[in-house]
Amino acid sequence: MQGVAVTIWALAALYIAFKVFRSVRVVANRTELIVERLGDYRTTLGPGVHFLLPFIDRVAFTLDLKEEAIEVPPQDCFTKDNVRVEVDGVLYMKITNSKQAVYGIVDYRFAMVQLAQTMVRSVIGTLDLDHTFEDRELINSQVISALNEVGRTWGCVVSRYEVKNIVPPASVRDSMEQQMAAERNRRAILARAEGDKQSRIADSEGKKQEMINRSQGEMQRRINEAEGKAEEILAISKATADSIRAISETIAVPGGREAVNMRLSQQMITKLGALSNGQRVVLPADLMRIDDVLKSIGLEGTTAVPHGPSSSSLAAPTAREAVHVRPMAAVPAPPTMPQQPWPPAKPE
Repeated sequence: MQGVAVTIWALAALYIAFKVFRSVRVVANRTELIVERLGDYRTTLGPGVHFLLPFIDRVAFTLDLKEEAIEVPPQDCFTKDNVRVEVDGVLYMKITNSKQAVYGIVDYRFAMVQLAQTMVRSVIGTLDLDHTFEDRELINSQVISALNEVGRTWGCVVSRYEVKNIVPPASVRDSMEQQMAAERNRRAILARAEGDKQSRIADSEGKKQEMINRSQGEMQRRINEAEGKAEEILAISKATADSIRAISETIAVPGGREAVNMRLSQQMITKLGALSNGQRVVLPADLMRIDDVLKSIGLEGTTAVPHGPSSSSLAAPTAREAVHVRPMAAVPAPPTMPQQPWPPAKPE
């Protein structure tokens, strides 16, 4: 009996030592402990070392204050146009008040998930099927707003909610794929038409610019030709004026008139010889008198006949030679010279 009593006292001592040891608590960062004294809430312990009363105080709950992600299970929802879709999501939340999270609701995680599913069904019911895929941000914001409004009484706050998947029925997916294929074909046709349009516009612009360049080139060519002809006429007229001026100056000097008469006689005889072209030509008898011819054109005075064809070659043809004579071509009149007094005045 004595041994049994010793064992009981030993176990009691160990139990007391364990309780005393457990009364010292070290709380980690971002963690809080809910302490109850004799079943009633006493305090909330934050990070650090804390001492509790053995057998009186006890740690009822240990809460993690870090943000956690809670998966929202898939659920069936009906859109505004009565299409059934399956929606799931992820909820991001954290505890802001440990006492309210413990004593305000039995299980805050389960409550948040249920409330998120209810709000998702409510928001999906106000949207058409096409808008459910486009307005995910609207769904997320409305779910967060509803959860935070209720979460204040539970000591929780929701930082973010994201819709993971929106799965329509197979028949609806097939219809949507056909619609997207038709839309892609329409866009391809529009793109090809726009490309062809731009190509035609560019081609016409190129042809237009080519015609403009050609017309401008032709205009410049004609301008250049006209300017060239004008320069040519000016040069010829200037050269003619210079030659006339030189002749007039030559005539004005002593002996100049005789030299001019001789030169004109030589040119006239040369031209008459060239008219024959190898054939005999019948000439009027007046041409045999060179002095009279020169007087008729205003050049008076006696002119020595230059050495050239003999006078016998200018005689009247015989009867045998007259058979081969062809009509006489028109002989251009020699240029008229300005009338000046004769003899010329001597220079002073």
